[in-house]
Amino acid sequence: MSSILSESEAKALLQKVLSYSKADECEVSLMGEQRGNLRYARNEVSTSGSLVNQNLTVRSSFGKKVGVAAIDEFGEESFEKVVRRSEELARLAPENPEFMGVLGPQQYLGSKGFFESTAAADPASRADAVLKSLELSRSQNLVASGFLENQTGFSATMNSKGLFAYYPSTNVNFSLTVRTPDGMGSGYVARGYSDIKKLDTAGATKIAIAKSLGSVGAKALEPGKYTVILEPTAAVVLLENIFSSMDARSADEGRSFLSKPGGKTKLGEKIMDERVTIYSDPMDDELPASPWSGDGQPQEKRSWIEKGVVKNMVYSRYWAEKKGVKPVPFPTNMIMQGGDATMEEMIRSTKQGILVTKLWYIRRVDPQTLLLTGLTRDGTFYIENGKIKHPVKNFRFNESPVIMLNNLETLGKPERVVSTESDRNYLIPPMKIREFTFSSLSDAV
Repeated sequence: MSSILSESEAKALLQKVLSYSKADECEVSLMGEQRGNLRYARNEVSTSGSLVNQNLTVRSSFGKKVGVAAIDEFGEESFEKVVRRSEELARLAPENPEFMGVLGPQQYLGSKGFFESTAAADPASRADAVLKSLELSRSQNLVASGFLENQTGFSATMNSKGLFAYYPSTNVNFSLTVRTPDGMGSGYVARGYSDIKKLDTAGATKIAIAKSLGSVGAKALEPGKYTVILEPTAAVVLLENIFSSMDARSADEGRSFLSKPGGKTKLGEKIMDERVTIYSDPMDDELPASPWSGDGQPQEKRSWIEKGVVKNMVYSRYWAEKKGVKPVPFPTNMIMQGGDATMEEMIRSTKQGILVTKLWYIRRVDPQTLLLTGLTRDGTFYIENGKIKHPVKNFRFNESPVIMLNNLETLGKPERVVSTESDRNYLIPPMKIREFTFSSLSDAV
């Protein structure tokens, strides 16, 4: 059996599994994927790999007692066995006080995340794409290390109340670090797309090469507060801490940056610059995503922060019922609106500042303010009188993305970027920020 099933094949398989159920309620989730990758280091390919995976998970319930079992071996005997195992576990389990029954049939938006071009990618096409990158680094006596991976997959779910959902998708991620032979200069670039035709490994490599050569001879600057220009690759690892912290329960219970004293939240309050608008949209052309959440709730275009004002928070079905509001599922993508400024215009408008290519090793210091710490690397540059003057040694920073978005000066055009912390794709603009806090120097290159 192929790991990638069509909608009709997935539906038939799920119906077969459900037919074995004797529970009060039963939900069956199915996923399949095929991945191919090429890894290279020191200008040589080190690994060519592939992965084929399929999983089926059964969630059975008797009253408020729930059991879950999963398999990755498919067959009639295995299907019945996993259903029985989930039922056995349910009977042994204590009652779940936050139990919510399965949903009935839902209406979903269309699917836009599958591209035949990406699904057709094979070892030969990956090798060709990587060769274009390697030829550039080799020709300039630079050392390249990168990773290219494309993925084709689907997810589907069905339950005993008649709900059925199916979503096919494709994705390709490319990341590259280019260093000078002495290791003193380093440049980084990452790209992610649903359609592999948009991937230009040569163009991306030229950017990493320029940063690598430009970062040689870095000079130390005193730590302190600086105007910074964050490229989308740098900004995204800060912003996704906002994206993942929009949970209403955490806010209500005083554990979130959206909490207020006395058990209140900041819903409806302005907490950022009015140019900040963050939303999700599964039908976005550049960042298509699943039109349904993990529990089967429909996804739709939704504003989370609009002109700096908190418009929505994530409400699980349990917490929504407890609070007497409508459930709001966790989004399947996140997008931040941008402006019209180019990177060159941002640099020209900066009297003194720092251009940051990448931030990494992000850690939370305080969840209630979203204070984060981490390091710059792979291309950090000093700007003076509208021009990049010289590379600078890397910094450790201590900053909250919430405070950062209150110190916003300029936004550029959003770009699809890959987070180095989570490997998730987002649409994020480059941004110019004043008074960004660098706390100490770092020896990283």
